[in-house]
Amino acid sequence: MPKYHNDATLPIPLFPGSHMVIDDDYVFLSGLTAEDIQGGETILGNIAEETRLVMRSIQRMLVSAGCGMSDVVRVDVHITNLELIRDMDAAYAEFFDSRCYPARTCTQSPRLYGSAHVEITVMARRPAEAENEEREKDSDSEDSSDT
Repeated sequence: MPKYHNDATLPIPLFPGSHMVIDDDYVFLSGLTAEDIQGGETILGNIAEETRLVMRSIQRMLVSAGCGMSDVVRVDVHITNLELIRDMDAAYAEFFDSRCYPARTCTQSPRLYGSAHVEITVMARRPAEAENEEREKDSDSEDSSDT
C-alpha cells in the first residue's frame, strides 16, 4: 500500500499532490525547485547552485525513506534554458558515482515555479533492508494499536 508524505522542511504543496510517495519497491519524489526550499531564493539565477540545493534536498528526502543517491534509477530534469545544461550537468554529476548514473530525461521548460531555473523529479528503488524496516515498523504500530 503506497504511503504519501509531505516533507516537514518544505511548504505544503500548492498542487494536489505529495512531496513523496513510497511503496514496497520505489520512492517517488515530486519535482523540486529552489523556490520550494527555504532560503533557495538567494541563489535563483545560478543554475549550478540551484541544482546543488535541489539535489541536497532530494538526497535528504531519500535518506528519510531509507534510500541513497545510489538507489536512484530515474530522473527528470526541467531547465528553463538548454544553453545552461553543461553548468547544470556539472553540479548534478557531483551527486552520483560516475559509473552508475540513473536514466534521465532533460527538457527545456520555459517557465518553472516562481523564478526557478531547474526542477528535478526522482524515482529510487528501495533497498531490501529499507523495505524490511518499513514492514517491521508497520507491524509494530499494528501490534501497539491492538492493545
